[in-house]
Amino acid sequence: MISASTALLEALTEAGITFIFANLGSDHPGIVEAIAEAHATGRTVPALVTCPNEMVGLSAAHGFAQASGGQPQCVLVHVECGTQSLAGAIHNAAKGRVPVLILAGASPFTQEGELRGSRNEFIQWIQDVHDQRGLVRGYMRYDNEIRTGRNVKQLVHRALQFANSEPRGPVYLMAAREVLEEQVPEVAIDMGQWQPLAPAALAPAGVREIARALVGAENPLVVTSYLGRKPEAVEQLVRLARRLGIGVLDSVPNYVNFPADDPLYRGCQWNEPVQNAALAEADVVLVLDSDVPWISAHSRPGADAKIFHIDTDPLKQAMPLWYIHARHSYRADVETALAQLNIHVDTDTPDTDRIAARMARLRVRHAERMDRLAAKETGETLTGEYLTACIRRRIDAASTVLVEGISHYTCMIDHLMSIRPGAMFTSGGGSLGWNGGAAIGAKLARPHDTVWALGGDGCYMFSQPSTVHWMARQYRTPFIQVVYNNRGWKSPKLSALAVHPHGHASRANEIGVTFDPPADYAAIAAAAGGALGITVRAASEVEPALDAALRAVRQEGRAAVLDVWLPHL
Repeated sequence: MISASTALLEALTEAGITFIFANLGSDHPGIVEAIAEAHATGRTVPALVTCPNEMVGLSAAHGFAQASGGQPQCVLVHVECGTQSLAGAIHNAAKGRVPVLILAGASPFTQEGELRGSRNEFIQWIQDVHDQRGLVRGYMRYDNEIRTGRNVKQLVHRALQFANSEPRGPVYLMAAREVLEEQVPEVAIDMGQWQPLAPAALAPAGVREIARALVGAENPLVVTSYLGRKPEAVEQLVRLARRLGIGVLDSVPNYVNFPADDPLYRGCQWNEPVQNAALAEADVVLVLDSDVPWISAHSRPGADAKIFHIDTDPLKQAMPLWYIHARHSYRADVETALAQLNIHVDTDTPDTDRIAARMARLRVRHAERMDRLAAKETGETLTGEYLTACIRRRIDAASTVLVEGISHYTCMIDHLMSIRPGAMFTSGGGSLGWNGGAAIGAKLARPHDTVWALGGDGCYMFSQPSTVHWMARQYRTPFIQVVYNNRGWKSPKLSALAVHPHGHASRANEIGVTFDPPADYAAIAAAAGGALGITVRAASEVEPALDAALRAVRQEGRAAVLDVWLPHL
């Protein structure tokens, strides 16, 4: 007989989970004992990573999953209090389609010593709530309560089967102390029976119709946001685009979906309140893995454009309002669908003159775009464009970049000019503060990479930097954090002006979004984790500061924070 907690740890190990990002509480004695027993007896269990803040812990698991190619990790939290403290990181994991197992304790269900683990602390009455799972149910792919240790392994593997099947995402299990203390027989698991669902393919008729439309178009365009979470899908898209002369537009990209130096790349669209030229001229639009391919109030395809949509979640079931006027939508794995289209096109003989004309037009547009970007990188003044260009020149094949810019989002994506699939990530969600914890997770997944975390000053404060940099030192996960500091929340200001461009707020000196005087962001990291902290206020200081940060991470083994003062919001 073993404890249910031991069986739980066995299940995590069987599933390939190597880390438990934990914020321990009074509901975890069984797990703490099982880990200590495993260490004493030589049993293999996941490594425990102590996370003084739960949102940082989930963000770390999020970053690990992205950097590892989709391997979920476990986040252990304390009853309903810890569950709620996961905060916006739950939103990010759900909207970013990131697999992770969240395991929470629950208040004991006995109070007079009837079972081992029975209530013995006053807090266990206060933390007993009616529907703990309901706190996060709207974001989970699966949730359940472990009611007995006798099937704990099956429930863990069932939960992870949901997490790893498309559309991927977080799952939630909870268990009371008595259950985790239960003595149970050992159970052998055949992992071949707990695999995620196989990728879905396009029906043959869909392949033929999409291929026919792309081949016959004058200006075909692909729009995507998160196709690049599978680097193999990028390879298939590059092959198809080059074969047929198709432009590719990033709409709020979460990954490297297409190499930015390719002449077929049409750039990045964020919230800019202007009509995108590539969308306007397209007569066939193929939307691949995108939640928001365009914002119809400002930018959309022409009324006569034929729109096709392939997505792991084409109905966007978690979005009450969503439509893009697609002629046909298909639920399919995009990598598989693109491979089907490539095979079909290879058996056909498209009009080579038509394709050559497309390619010529796109090369001209690409060159013009690159010239416009280069003109913004002069370094005459300290701007986000110049800063990002300096970072780009220091990114090599062993670099991983995490982007959490909001008002600087387009600037970062455009001037990083990322070309390697799997080398750049965003959270995929909208809750700020992801980048710090995610950098720790990415470094654990890719210990030999230089990890960069780019974000605004608002994102930096949301990230819980004192926790992040304590963890970075504690677990030897140094990274470079660059704060694009405009001394405030620029995005709420932009939102207000977009709705009331000539209102009172447009003329007010203060609308509650400035951080003047700002905190000493570099000093926070230095105090919390011994990080190198540098404040940069002039363009001439950028490159020396970046070089010092690289030395700190690569040679000294400590994190670095560059607080870069950009023009005030």
